[in-house]
Amino acid sequence: MKKIKTSPLLPKEFVVEQISANEANIIAYPFETGFAVSLAHPIRRFLLSSSVGFAPIGIKIEGAKHEFDSVRGMLEDISDFIINLKGIRFKLKNGLKEKEITYSFAGPCEIHGSDLDNDDVEVVTPNAFLATLNEDATLNFSVKIHQGIGYAPSEDVRDILGDGYIALDAYFTPVRRATYAIENVLVEDNPNFEKVVINIATDGQISPVDAFKNALEVMYAQMAVFNSEVSIKAPAAAERGDEHPELKRLGARIEDLGLSARSFNCLDRSNIKYIGEIVMMSQNDLKEVKNLGKKSFEEILEKITEYGYTVGQDLADDLISAIKKKIEAE
Repeated sequence: MKKIKTSPLLPKEFVVEQISANEANIIAYPFETGFAVSLAHPIRRFLLSSSVGFAPIGIKIEGAKHEFDSVRGMLEDISDFIINLKGIRFKLKNGLKEKEITYSFAGPCEIHGSDLDNDDVEVVTPNAFLATLNEDATLNFSVKIHQGIGYAPSEDVRDILGDGYIALDAYFTPVRRATYAIENVLVEDNPNFEKVVINIATDGQISPVDAFKNALEVMYAQMAVFNSEVSIKAPAAAERGDEHPELKRLGARIEDLGLSARSFNCLDRSNIKYIGEIVMMSQNDLKEVKNLGKKSFEEILEKITEYGYTVGQDLADDLISAIKKKIEAE
């Protein structure tokens, strides 16, 4: 006898199938019909669009003024050198988010990714080829490596480069492939339940499992906007006698945003301690923070967005009250 359902079946099986260091299958089941694709598709989008990685955004080569120039004794033109450089995948160490790295090579030699390793940067594509120098060639160059998500065209990074730098198109995403397959799975006598298999391949900057976890965190943060709407109809946290579910995130200190020293110091000197304080401010109020420049303003907007909120976002009354109480208790 068939039963009438009052709620969808919750999947209970979760398996990580490690294919290689940089590739894995994430497997979960059983899902109700249609549920697997409803979850797998947005996860794939977040994997490809919001995974944080590193990329060179600018290069300065001694003796070269533009990308169509050449360096005496180097087989490759600058344009070929830049193409090869983009194929090398970097990873900054020690929690660095940006770094200018200077290199010097003397021929004869072939330069590969492994030759660019140092105390501040790890090259995760050590065999990638960069350039060939003859016996009387000297190559001195500096690379600016930056953390980011997605893709940034060269025109968007010119303003943050110094004199003499050639701006590069930057492809930050460390996820090289994210696909999914939906398979049928038998539950009791019903063959119409589903299993989702998400295949993730990275370039080595991040493991497939960590990329998957990060994608879920970003997805949850994006969905948090709906929590504030739901909380309007729910009993106030104070009435329930417990903490508002979003207070933990909004009550976190601004250190958690990972701001540059300049941006952090501007907020700190203005006695802005919590992320929720920034979210409750209007953009005009934020601009008026003493000594806060345009770049710092834009950085704070970006970091708040990455955290899952926006500056000037409408929050539920009980959440605003809870944040203000936390500030007053400081």
